[in-house]
Amino acid sequence: MTFSEFVFYFFAAILVLSALGVITSRNPVHAALLLVLAFCTSAAIWMLLQAEFLAITLVLVYVGAVMVLFLFVVMMLDINMARLREGFWSYLPLGGLVAALLVAEMVIVLGGRYAGFHDMPGPPPLPAGYSNTKELGRLVYTEYVYPFEIAAVILLVAIVSAIALTLRRRKESKYIDPARQVAARASERVRIVKMPVEKKEQE
Repeated sequence: MTFSEFVFYFFAAILVLSALGVITSRNPVHAALLLVLAFCTSAAIWMLLQAEFLAITLVLVYVGAVMVLFLFVVMMLDINMARLREGFWSYLPLGGLVAALLVAEMVIVLGGRYAGFHDMPGPPPLPAGYSNTKELGRLVYTEYVYPFEIAAVILLVAIVSAIALTLRRRKESKYIDPARQVAARASERVRIVKMPVEKKEQE
C-alpha cells in the first residue's frame, strides 16, 4: 500500500464515520459539527485528486458559509428533542430498507472485481502552469454550459418557491396598502380647526 492510498483510506474512514454520526446524532448541534468534519475530509480527498479549487471551494462555501448558517439557525431555534424522537420507531423499517439498498449499491459499485478499479491508473502529473480554476471554467462555460444554466434556473425556482411558501399572510398581522398611502390627500387626513383666541383675564 502506497502512502497516497493510506491517506485516502484514512480520510475515507473519517468521512464515513462522520456521515454516520450526522444521521445518528440526537443533538442537532453535534450533527452539524460532524457535517463540518465530513466536508473537511471530503476536501482532503479532493486534494488527493489534484482538484485544489474544488477542495478550497468546498471548505469556503459549505464549511465557512452554509454550515455557519445552519449552526446559527439550529442554536437560535427552541427545538423540542423529545418531540423529534416521537416518530423514530415508525420510520425505522423504511429507513433501514433504504439504507440497506444504498449500502448494497455502494458495495457493488466500489467492489474492485466488479468495477475494475484496481486496473485504473492514478491521475497523471500536471504540468507546471496548470490551473484548476481555468480548466473548470473552460469546461463549465463550453461543454457543460447548458446543464449549468439549467441547474441555475432550477436553483432560482427553488429560491422563489421557498420564499413564496414561507411568506404567508397572517390574519393577525397589520398590512398597509402602499397604493392607498400614495393616493391619500391632505384634505382627507388633516382637519384644521380655527378657534378664537382667548385671553386669560388677570385676577
